[in-house]
Amino acid sequence: MRAHKSRFLALLAVCGVLALAILVSDQNVPSLPQQPERLPAAVVTLGDSTLSGEGGGNYEAGTNGANDDWCHRSPAAAVHQLQLPPGVSRFNLACSGAQAKLVGLQPSPEHAEGSQAARLAELASRYRITDVVVQVGANDDPGFTDAVNRCVQAWARRVPGGCSAQLSKTWPQRVEQMRPKVVSALRDVRSVMERAGYTPQSYSLVVQSYASPVGPEIAPQLQNLSGCPFQTGDLRWIRDTGVPQLSEGLRKAAGAVDARFLDLSRAGVGHEACTGPSPQQGQPQQVPPGQASPAGQGEEWFTRLTVDWESLQYDDRAPHAMQESFHANAAGHAQLGGCLSQFLNDDARRAACLPDRRGDLQAVPEDARVPAP
Repeated sequence: MRAHKSRFLALLAVCGVLALAILVSDQNVPSLPQQPERLPAAVVTLGDSTLSGEGGGNYEAGTNGANDDWCHRSPAAAVHQLQLPPGVSRFNLACSGAQAKLVGLQPSPEHAEGSQAARLAELASRYRITDVVVQVGANDDPGFTDAVNRCVQAWARRVPGGCSAQLSKTWPQRVEQMRPKVVSALRDVRSVMERAGYTPQSYSLVVQSYASPVGPEIAPQLQNLSGCPFQTGDLRWIRDTGVPQLSEGLRKAAGAVDARFLDLSRAGVGHEACTGPSPQQGQPQQVPPGQASPAGQGEEWFTRLTVDWESLQYDDRAPHAMQESFHANAAGHAQLGGCLSQFLNDDARRAACLPDRRGDLQAVPEDARVPAP
């Protein structure tokens, strides 16, 4: 009888250990000795210009050229638009111009700030990270900024067929070459969180794509250096082909690491640069950095061609004098951030930012989407 009792007590002990192991595996935070349930909660954004707040103005000290740091983090950035419970901290690690390797654990050694994933690791030891949002890839093989510049050059030189005639041949391959680099960066993020004691179920990893900053529905008088110097066919290709293909590549990258996905590819339709009022004849647009065009019908969520004339006087700043061009402005960041906020507060695995009847962006779950016209 004693033997039976001993085996019974041993079985209870084993069951207790198993129960404790299961309980610990679901904790949102690191190891038991730190009493992680008492750590303050936080949301972190990583990536490039869309999440850094490029175009939003009022950039944080140290991110507007000091020590060659051009991350351009703005208080208008999406992380500052999120509707979060009281006491939840926000950290913006995104940097304008970042490539996937900067988000991952093997960034360019010459970069002023170093690996974003390494900085995430430090935060994960001090906070209970509930959401990690990543937006990156456009600055890798697709070279979206370079592609836009080529389209401007095609307009200036009146190239038959514009830039899209050539880009359309190479773009799908460039997106495919980008995808494994984004997947590697996302796996680094997963690895950092795992080493800090998180399980995949204890936090939300979100990948978001990009909105097109330009579209074909603009007046001819704005297709010049005072607004949007693009051929109409190129504007149509960027919005209707290039950006959706890039978004699909990022969707596949998100799926490779079981991340949630927020599609921004049609988020800016009707609010692209140069969809608002035309400037007076002969007068270039004078919209201060970080401010939107006049509100109302045709409100622009993206900047037109923008030149920081003062920066042109300095050799170190001149290369960045047009950095804000064709990025979201403060109104655009507010809309994109509002949509992201809805997505984080929902449990849908995939959604798209689409306008409601009032024109404001809503995070529409994939299974509830109406096919685009």
